[in-house]
Amino acid sequence: MAALLLVAGLASPAVTSSPAWAAPPPNIYVANLSSNTVSVIDATTNTVTATVNVGAAPWGAAVTPDGTRVYVANENSHNVSVIDTATNTVTDTIDVGTTPRGVAITPDGLHVYVTNAGAGTVSVIETATNTVTDTINVQADPSAIAMAPDGLHVYVTNDLSNTVSVIETATNTVTDTINVGFNPIGVAVTPDSTHVYVANDGSNNVSVIDAATNTVIANVNVGTNPYAVAITPDGTHAYVANNTSAGTVSVIETATNTVTDTVSVGTNPAGVAITPDGTHAYVSNFFSNSVSVIETATNTVTDTVTVGTNPLGVASVPATATPKPSLTIAKSHTGSFTPGRGVSTYTITVGNNGTAPTDGTTVTVHDTLPPELTAVGLNGSGWRCTQSTLTCTRSTVLAAGSSYPPITLRVRVARNATGTVTNTATVTGGGDTTTHTATDPTVIDPPAPSHHHNHHHKHDHDWW
Repeated sequence: MAALLLVAGLASPAVTSSPAWAAPPPNIYVANLSSNTVSVIDATTNTVTATVNVGAAPWGAAVTPDGTRVYVANENSHNVSVIDTATNTVTDTIDVGTTPRGVAITPDGLHVYVTNAGAGTVSVIETATNTVTDTINVQADPSAIAMAPDGLHVYVTNDLSNTVSVIETATNTVTDTINVGFNPIGVAVTPDSTHVYVANDGSNNVSVIDAATNTVIANVNVGTNPYAVAITPDGTHAYVANNTSAGTVSVIETATNTVTDTVSVGTNPAGVAITPDGTHAYVSNFFSNSVSVIETATNTVTDTVTVGTNPLGVASVPATATPKPSLTIAKSHTGSFTPGRGVSTYTITVGNNGTAPTDGTTVTVHDTLPPELTAVGLNGSGWRCTQSTLTCTRSTVLAAGSSYPPITLRVRVARNATGTVTNTATVTGGGDTTTHTATDPTVIDPPAPSHHHNHHHKHDHDWW
């Protein structure tokens, strides 16, 4: 079987305040190579709640620290799909190098690193713009990639070079190259960023690297063809998927670097991810088209979830993730937008689809009207609105999954307005560092027929 990768683990309208808020159990995201999809598994019920179409041959995936987006490397379409986790839809597609496979994200969520196996490079994506801002040369067939939790280094397995490239994220330069076993595929870094575990498919072992010296300090024999590795949030154990028909996961105790358990799963396990609370490991079974759920306390399989065809990379929210708010803004209109007649209405709604409440700082909504429209009213329950600047603000804490009361903007349409005009609104603040935008294209209705009678003559005002 060709080399597989693992991404190392790869509304209520009421406004409420929740100072003791805790994140819900995360979703698990599984890249299905031959289905061109990503399966979304609810970790509470272990059921697939959504299937997202992505590019051709999705290989690896990673979730942003705030849990709002998933970046998926599509091997055959040479691009990365960006999934909005609130809607489970692809919101952007980014061209990268040839044959992208592994994905890793910086702890601050500002950059994504993607290995390009066919190009021998790593693409660096800026998440604010979803554009490639740097390309780093590594060695032959870079496959998996893992970010150190401290964000200082990223580690790349070079399958055909039998090496690991160490990239310094501050400069995006390769600062070291480490010889490991044959055909290294999977890679993971301990929570304290002190050790790196590398699954060597060709030598049936795991190399343990001391990150301070970039030297291999141990080689741990595991099952046949180890492809993926993930480390528990407490750093005590590494779970290694052995990609054979026998279907096993080796459990390594990191204090002694010895295998303490072996768990039977599906056929040809190829990817593994640990939940942020460390209670479960999710293992993709390439030829079983399923995901095995392992309870880490007992190292037993407690559930099996059917997913797409040939599942590979598995991803969950990083255990080190800091819950954050993520504002949304929606805009709609009602009424007849007829030149020179009456008042029409826009409705603006701000929500929070992040993983934490807003932080109590000011949330600001600003509307930009096209020249064909003039505001005649702006208000919303609990909002402080200024019509002259088309700005509304408030500081009420907004719980995750909730929305503020809507803002109503009333407008008149100029007599000479025609075609389609676009109204734009933005929202910022509340602890969310991103500016979110909503647009509402509005068709101007044809004007009513004009009747010219002397006794109905009016002065030539802009408005009736």
